[in-house]
Amino acid sequence: MERGSLASILCNDEGAAQLDWTLRVKVIKGVANALSYMHHDCTLPIVHRDLSSNNILLNSELEASVSDFGTARLLIPDSSNWTALAGTCGYIAPELAYTMRVTEKCDVYSFGVVALEVMMGRHPGELISSLSSPSREDILLKDMLDQRLSDPLAEVPQEVIFAMSMALACIRPDPDSRPTMHHVAQELSVGGPSFSLEPFDALTFHQLMNLKERKLVQC
Repeated sequence: MERGSLASILCNDEGAAQLDWTLRVKVIKGVANALSYMHHDCTLPIVHRDLSSNNILLNSELEASVSDFGTARLLIPDSSNWTALAGTCGYIAPELAYTMRVTEKCDVYSFGVVALEVMMGRHPGELISSLSSPSREDILLKDMLDQRLSDPLAEVPQEVIFAMSMALACIRPDPDSRPTMHHVAQELSVGGPSFSLEPFDALTFHQLMNLKERKLVQC
């Protein structure tokens, strides 16, 4: 693929600047559509098991494709689908560490991490580890986003907000409470519902978390 991996673009200031907010939302939608096809439209569901920004490749038009299926598994109906731990550290769903049972929701978690990384311009490990911290609630959304781009006020603020809220829904600790990739892809394709909030530059992480818990991100 002409532009290489998503990871390589995000770690390069020049490449990251070319990936504006509209293109970043487009990348997230593209990955969501690919995973939705794998999970819901194949004869047997395919679980990637190693979704990360290194395994998302971009073409000359900065359109995303999911790659590297070396650890992928077919999910067999009426089977426990036990597996050895596989994947990239920082993207693996937490339940895999203690259940060793692979489901589509493992990919959903990895997708959430990747989607946050796309919007933040860096791996969201610090954010994920501090989700339960009350101090996190006062942080402004605009300060969480990639500071190499200007605020998306003139572009797609609603889509940016919705993409972030969907990403947070995908990294819920309880896999049963995460949305399916079909739901995520469907919601992202229509941009989510319109909602009245504080001005974009005043929107806090606490308000974003409240969005995550509303019906707009339920399965």
